Formats: sequence, structure tokens, C-alpha cells
Amino acid sequence: MGLLEDRHGRIAHDLRLSLIDKCNLRCTYCMPAEGLDWLKKNEMLTADEAVRIADIGVRLLGIREVRFTGGEPLVRRDLEHIIGSLHQAHPNLPMSITTNGIGLEKRIDDLVAAGLQRINVSLDTICPETFAKMTRRQRLPQVLRGLEGAKEAGLHLVKINAVLMNGINDDQAAELLEWCLDQGFQLRFIEQMPLDADHGWTRDGMVTAERMRELLSEKFTLAPHTEPRGSAPAQLWDVFPGASDPSSHPLGQVGIIASVTEPFCQSCSRTRITADGKIRSCLFSHEETDLLTAIRSDASDEEIAEIWQAAMWVKPKAHGQDTVGLDTPEFVQPDRSMSAIGG
Repeated sequence: MGLLEDRHGRIAHDLRLSLIDKCNLRCTYCMPAEGLDWLKKNEMLTADEAVRIADIGVRLLGIREVRFTGGEPLVRRDLEHIIGSLHQAHPNLPMSITTNGIGLEKRIDDLVAAGLQRINVSLDTICPETFAKMTRRQRLPQVLRGLEGAKEAGLHLVKINAVLMNGINDDQAAELLEWCLDQGFQLRFIEQMPLDADHGWTRDGMVTAERMRELLSEKFTLAPHTEPRGSAPAQLWDVFPGASDPSSHPLGQVGIIASVTEPFCQSCSRTRITADGKIRSCLFSHEETDLLTAIRSDASDEEIAEIWQAAMWVKPKAHGQDTVGLDTPEFVQPDRSMSAIGG
């Protein structure tokens, strides 16, 4: 039928499909300690509906990879069924999940057998005390066991997503990078974004990408990675020990996702579907397009594809708007938090 093109010339081929808004952690930069008003079961996409949406995206709209997100996708007991069904329909489709890793150790073998190929694990620190402070849960050992299980299952290039917060874990940035390099994981630091449920985000309170590089340079030498970035959200840096000559062989890479201070909206290739079947053309959009109603009203695949195309055509230029950037006083934070949108 065509592609998911917008009026600014971008084409979305990367689907982020949220399966649930609920999470078993309470990260301070994401949601309140008491949690949120979760979606009811009948308000969320069923397994078959999620698979159908992804299938339509691949067959009719040029989607080339799918990442299942949340909330926490492992909370869905039918995650293996969803991945397996889509893999059966599209054996060569790259599929991944973004998870906090809790419970992963018990399910990783079944997930890989179903067709899972890559995994991103959110982990902001390897210090138990800091982990408990940031997540309001004492579950670091479970996350680490999940990561070990991912390695044993043979998943290639396990990625770690970390948010740095001033006065909490920013002094542990180099330690976390060293640990990831030793474990064979690729660490990606993410600037804290204005997507917290408490709406307490401030520009002055976040750790910027520039500051991240400064913190890492206290122990490592960073050099820009030579491979083209393309539409990837993370800018990669080669990591060398101490004050080493950057012409030597790097220890590995670290990524920095600077959505606020060094935005990459002009190369965005993502389209998002929330757990309740809403199309979000941009992570920071204030508008959504309902897809679930069409799915449950016997709309054809072609009709669903047309709704999706129309929603993506009006994708804003940057950060949910056409003229205002995230790093300006005029920016208005979306009502939905990250867990309700899907990462």
C-alpha cells in the first residue's frame, strides 16, 4: 500500500509496540511510588490484536523491525505467544523487547525459542542502595540474573539503558560503563526526558549529554564511532582506557541518547502503538489516533493501514510540535507518562 511517510520526508520503519502500561518497578523518573491507574484488561490489545497490527505494518507499510515495550512487557504472560505468532508469519523480522529484566531468567529460553533476537534492559546502577532508591524496589539481584540468562541464551549485543540523575547515580557513570564493558553489554545513557508521571522534570535538573561525556572522560577516553549513525537514537562513542591513544583498539562502545540537548528528530524512523491501541507519531505528541476501535469493528487490513498512514503523515517536526523544541520554555509535557506510552 505504501510506506509510513510524514510531510517532512521521514519514513517510519521501526515499530515500537507497547503491550501493557503496568510495571513492577516504580522508577522515580517515570511514575509515582503508588503507581498509576492501570488500563483494564479489555482496554488493552489482546495477543491476536497486537500480532495483527505488527503483521499489517510489515506486510503493507514497510515496517522492518518490531520492539515490544511497556510498562514492562514481561508482565504479559502471553509475550511468548505474541512473539512466536509474529515470528511464524515473518521468520526474518528482527524482534526485540525493552525490559527491566525482572523475571527474565525464567523466561529467556522460551522467548528466544519463540523468535526473540535482541533485548534492551533498563539498569541505571549496579549499586544495590542506589537501585533501591531509584526504583523503590530491592530487586537488583533479579535483574542481574536476568542479564546473565540473556548471555547464556546467546542473545547478541545485549543493550543496557541507563538514566543518570544529579546527586543520585551520576557519580556512578564510569563504574557502570566499566561493568558493562567487562560483561560484554553495550551501555546507552539516556538524557532524562519530560515524560514522568509527576511532571517534575526540569531542564536544569537533568544530566546532559555533554556532562555525561565529561563524567566518563574522568576514567576513559572517548572518540566518535566511525560507522554512520543512520536513524539510530544513540550516538556511539568508542571507549579507550584512561588517556590511551584513540588509534589503539577500543574496549567497546557506549551510546548516548540526547533527546533534549542534541535532538535527532530529523532522522526519526519510529512509529508507536500504545497498549490501548493508539497511534503516536511522536513520543512527545499531544494527539493520538485510535486504531483499536477499527480493529474491533471488523475493519479490513487495508483500512487499518490507511488510518495508520494518515496518522503518521501529520507527524510533527520535533518533540510533538512543529515550531517548539524540548529545550525551550514553551514546551508542554504530554499528559501520558513513558510507561503509558511505551518506550
